[in-house]
Amino acid sequence: MVMDESIWDREDAPQLPGDLHFADDKIEAFLQGPTQYDALGHVWCDGKLWNGYDARTTVGGLEKASVEPIAQRDVVGTGVLHDMARYFGVEAMEAKHTFDHTDLLACAERQGVTIDKRDILLIRTNHLQLFFEQGEKFYEDFCEPGLEYSPELVQWFAELEIPNLVTVTIANEVTMDPSTGTALVLHNALMRTLGIAFTEICDPESLAEACDREGRYKFCYIAARLKIHRAAGSPVNPIALL
Repeated sequence: MVMDESIWDREDAPQLPGDLHFADDKIEAFLQGPTQYDALGHVWCDGKLWNGYDARTTVGGLEKASVEPIAQRDVVGTGVLHDMARYFGVEAMEAKHTFDHTDLLACAERQGVTIDKRDILLIRTNHLQLFFEQGEKFYEDFCEPGLEYSPELVQWFAELEIPNLVTVTIANEVTMDPSTGTALVLHNALMRTLGIAFTEICDPESLAEACDREGRYKFCYIAARLKIHRAAGSPVNPIALL
């Protein structure tokens, strides 16, 4: 709090017409700590960002490929939920559990829904529930479950022109590739190379319950981010209209 009733207890309290008092506050936070969108320039390799921009353009703030251009337009489209936890028959998917696009297709078929071009994909693993159950132990040998890289998976995303991947986890994919030990392979393959926006640390639990109850897994997806100049990410409050 930067303004509250205690301010007016002081001798030097501001005097406003009509004896008006008010409250005001501030927040200091990591932009990618809550539910958030990554900028396309958030991750890179070989010194090049998305669209071939030089990585030096990130110094002091993202001159290129920041989150601001996406935030200026916002995201509205058709979302499709893939309830992978229910598909695999678990309450919450354990660390290092991987799956691929064939599993997404099989999950969608079981749910009675199709994945069409330019659909926004939402993936529920409920993995973060384990954080609330395990506390600090959650971070031991940290490797979240998620999509695993393969050329076929990347080609599938490209052919469907998927614009946005939305997940529960921090990494949005299996954190370490089980074959190579490389970190965040799909961040580079999908975001940096294909320009797919990533949304992380979502909480789709109430949505999943509604989808399961209604037997409908497609909906209008809306996400308006904060317009933050040259930022690598931005908090967001996604909305699904089922």
